Order: sequence, then C-alpha cells, then structure tokens
Amino acid sequence: MIKRLIDKILGKDPSKPPRAAAGGRKPRVPTGKRVDVPASEHGIDPSLVDDRAVKVCTTLQEAGFEAYIVGGAVRDLLVGLRPKDFDVATNATPEQVKSLFRRAFIIGRRFRIVHVVFGRGRDNDVIEVSTFRAYLDADAAEQVAGNEKTSRSELAGKSHVVDGSGRVLRDNVWGPQDQDSARRDFTVNAMYYDPSTGVVVDYHGGIKDIKKKVLRMIGVPDVRYREDPVRIIRVVRFAAKLNFEIEAKTREPLLAMSELLANVPQSRLFDEMIKLLQTGHAQASLDQLRKLGLDRGVFPILDAVFDEARRHPGREQFVKLALNDTDRRVSEGKPVAPSFLLACLLWHDVLDHWKRNQARGEPAFPALQSATDAVFDARIGDISGRGKLASDRREIWTMQPRFDKLVGSGPLTLVEQPRFRAGFDFLRLRAQTGEADQQLATWWEDFSLADNDERRELMDVARQQESAKRAAQGPRAGGRSASHASTGAGSGAELPAFEDGGESAVPAAKKRRRRRRKPSEGEGGAVESHCAPNDGGDSGD
Repeated sequence: MIKRLIDKILGKDPSKPPRAAAGGRKPRVPTGKRVDVPASEHGIDPSLVDDRAVKVCTTLQEAGFEAYIVGGAVRDLLVGLRPKDFDVATNATPEQVKSLFRRAFIIGRRFRIVHVVFGRGRDNDVIEVSTFRAYLDADAAEQVAGNEKTSRSELAGKSHVVDGSGRVLRDNVWGPQDQDSARRDFTVNAMYYDPSTGVVVDYHGGIKDIKKKVLRMIGVPDVRYREDPVRIIRVVRFAAKLNFEIEAKTREPLLAMSELLANVPQSRLFDEMIKLLQTGHAQASLDQLRKLGLDRGVFPILDAVFDEARRHPGREQFVKLALNDTDRRVSEGKPVAPSFLLACLLWHDVLDHWKRNQARGEPAFPALQSATDAVFDARIGDISGRGKLASDRREIWTMQPRFDKLVGSGPLTLVEQPRFRAGFDFLRLRAQTGEADQQLATWWEDFSLADNDERRELMDVARQQESAKRAAQGPRAGGRSASHASTGAGSGAELPAFEDGGESAVPAAKKRRRRRRKPSEGEGGAVESHCAPNDGGDSGD
C-alpha cells in the first residue's frame, strides 16, 4: 500500500513494467530478422497438423488477430514427426482469446495462458494458447528476495518479476512477435507456422539449425539459463529426443549453471524429469546427462539409480529393462505412467529398507509400508499429484509378495485388482533380471488370460504340487514356501515373505489354448499422466 502511494507520488504507473534497465540502459533484445519460409521450401506435411489447432488459429484470425502454431510442434513437423501437443501463439490477450471459445480457461500465474478444450471427459484435448510476450531482461524487472511461495504478497499484481538469482517468477508483459520469438529458448523452438497460408516465420535461423541437427540458445546462454534454469534439462531432453548436437556456447555453461536448479520448485523439476524419461528416448536422455556431468545432484530419483548401482548387481539391468520397455510403449503409441516408472526406479531402495525394517523385528507388511513411505518421501518430496503417485506405486510394490500365493482365493482376488496389469508387468521385469522365478511370471500370464475353467485347473495343479512339496519336506514345511524362498535366487534381492498363513509352489507351465483378450486400459502401468501441462514459458516441448 505504501509502495503504491510512493509510486503514485513519483508518477509511476504500477500496471506498466519498467521501460529500461538500471541506469537508463534499454534491454538488449536479440530479435533477429524475420524470414517467411513458404511451404515449397520447408516441406511440412499438413496432414500431420492437428485439426483442433487449425480451428483455434482460424477462429482467432477471423476475429482479426494474428495466430500461429508455435514452438515444439513446428520443430517436430519440420523433422517429419507427428507432434504430441500443439500450442498456439497470438497477439490476442488471454481475455480476448477466452471470449472467442465456448470452453476456454485462463490458467497460470508465472505465465498466463488459455486452455481451449475440445471433447469431454477423459477424451478431451487441450490446445494451449499464449499471447506474444515482450522480451525484458532481468535488469528491467522488479526483484523479490524470496520465491513463488515465500513472496506471494510481493508478486501480487506484478507483470515482470525475478528472484535474487535472476530466475523469472512472472512474465506477463505482452509485446510484438519478434520479441516473443527472442524470449523463447532455442532457435529450433522459436518458429511460427500459419496453417492457413503454409508459411513458417523464422527469426533466428531455426530451419537452418534443424538441417544441421544443432541445438543453439537464443541470446547469451548463461543469461538465458539464469532466467529459467529448467532450460538446462530441456536442452538435454531435446538433444536425446532429436539426436541433435548441443552447440558449444550453449553447452559450456551447463555444468556451472546446474546449481541454479536448486531454486526451481520441486514439482516443476519432477515434471521435467518425467518428460525426460517418457518421451521415448529415456536411455538416450540418461546417456546425455552422464555425458554432460549432470547425472548427480539434479534429480533425487536418478541419484538413487546412479549412486547406488554398485550395491545391487541386478539394479542396473532392471532399470535399463524398465526404460527400454517405456521407450517401446511410447514408440507403439501406448500410454505410459509415471507411477510405474517410479516403482521401477526406486524398487531396490524399497527392498533395502524393507529388509532392514524386518531385521529390526517389524512384521512383513507394516515393514513394507514404512519402507515405501520412507523411500517416497526421500526421493519424491512435495510435488503435485503426490497422493495419486504414492497410491499407485504402493499397489505395484505390495502386489509382489502376493504373486507368490497361487492357491486359495488370493489369485482370483488379485487378478481383478485395477492395477493388476501394472503389478504383473513389474513382476515380469523382475523375472527377466532373475530376481523372480520365470515360471511364476509364466503362471500368472496364463492365469490372467484364462477363462474360469482354465483358472480352476491352474489352481488345482498348483495345489497338488504344493501338497506334494509339503509331504516331501515333512513337518518343517510350516514356515515359508518354496516359491518364497526361491523368489530372489541368484540376485541378492530376495523378497521378504508376508505371513499370510499359506504357502505355494510354482507349478510347471502347462500348454493350453490361450484366449485372446483385449488389453486393459491399465496395461503396462498405464494411467493418466501427472505431468503438468506446459506453462507457456518456452513452448518448445
């Protein structure tokens, strides 16, 4: 209130951003030179363009505004890929955009954007629309001492604000298209495609860099990384996804600037890590992190994978299989879920904690529950979607000992669980690395595909083999089952047993006609992704 009064006395308009940096210096804007590239030269296939994105552009243009498909969608179209997401950029303000569409919502604080929604329920699609933004360097912005959480009152009503390190906390100053292009991150992400004319607008030689397979930062790299440290992760992801080289000046500051990632909210870092691992190039992304020296201290989850690989001989192979399986599913157009991937990455951490808890005398199931909570808290932290992620990966982990019980009502109950397919896929990965019995995985695959009569037959065979084993073992067979004892044979990752009062043995696989079954929606751990939508910062995904 006092600050506003002082501003009024001094003749300042708080609704307008500072026009120049300290000392009267105008911010240097690397606007580049506009080049309109016709369809005959860039070769974009219009059939790869989403009809809803075209409709949004057409509606805005018919209302008298400029409108283009922008960012990563244009980049992917230029390399011949079908983009996963389509973003639109326009000179219309968020309020003007919202007024043109029946189902449109203004979201975001750091970057105010509009979500135009098509369809209903789980089948809906969102086209993200952002307004052209002005390029303002950190010296021209207001500065706060804290961050998004600690300085909320100071951020209220402000359009362009940075924190003490120069990281942009608010960027809602509208401007011309050339400045909007300049404030995007890499040249290959700073192009605009007009679906009505087929022209690509290129200010920074993005098409040329795509042909050279080079990632180049717009402006001074260390300044741009300071504005948004997440660009450090984005350059790794794009290099892995596109198989591009990182230009020398863009690459040099990466390691020194990586300490700035400590200022980024955990939720945003987590979202970037998930994108890194779920874009179909997970192994290539990890290789890039190692190559650039960013494989330690950036993501707590990946620290668990990298730092402790030597403690578990089977861990590296297990994680590699999980990442390759994720890449395969993405390439086949199948859904992937953060919860399944997290369950794979953190499994050996859980095993360690579980065994230690039981060694201290805790019963098996409570020991597993406390192990899962401890690992999740240590490696995940406070993120959006935490509750859903926690419940999903808990189900996957706690299913594993239940797979050992092949008689009684257990199998019939387990196979009907909504997350059964995810738990079974996890068991199958464990079997591939020798951590679980391959015959056990085969039995459950047969059981899941069988009809009721075939399931009863499988359980009868399991019961007979269990009885025969008990008779052979004598009175000492009252404890753990043979399948429990052999679950982790040869891997050093033996599963503790649940005290469920029953034992089982893995029956030999019996050849039978398998019924063809339509895969469930949850196959492979597939649930809705918890990645937050692009916040409009660089529109380069």
